[in-house]
Amino acid sequence: MSIFDILIIAVALAMDCFSVSVAAGVAIERPRFRTVLVMAVFFGGFQGLMPVIGWLTGGSVAHLIQAFDHWVAFGLLAFIGGGMIRESLAGEENRPLDVTRVKTLFELAVATSVDALVVGVDLGLMQNALVVPALIIAAVSFLLTIVGFYLGVYFKRICKFNFGLVGGIVLICIGLKILIEHLMS
Repeated sequence: MSIFDILIIAVALAMDCFSVSVAAGVAIERPRFRTVLVMAVFFGGFQGLMPVIGWLTGGSVAHLIQAFDHWVAFGLLAFIGGGMIRESLAGEENRPLDVTRVKTLFELAVATSVDALVVGVDLGLMQNALVVPALIIAAVSFLLTIVGFYLGVYFKRICKFNFGLVGGIVLICIGLKILIEHLMS
């Protein structure tokens, strides 16, 4: 597999991280570099770790993981997105997409990285190398998380709109996309 192929896969995997980080950027009250850095480490770390887990487990548990991974991702994103929508409509200040909480970051990182697990299984089955693809996937996810977060912050500053509602809808749509893609394949 060429570096170009790996980059294409990495960008495709990082799109969920990018979308969630845009939602986080619009939802957060006081954007700080430390916050986005921790989020990028979580997202990039999980995106890089999941292919390793998939590669190590190989085909032996792939069918078990593929049977429910999309439901886990959908459930986590729908739960967090639904909470955002509920609280934005109620006018509550405390948003559930609090990316300063480790629990929230963990849930989002798992939800956005389940596809990377399957990619790792595929890499193992095709007997491809693991280290370089995992590092590239992690780096691309890390960078696109930062870009997405600041893009969300920018949108929030230029538009006076209920972005908590929009962010919640985006998270649910990402979850639906993951669910539909897996159910259709």
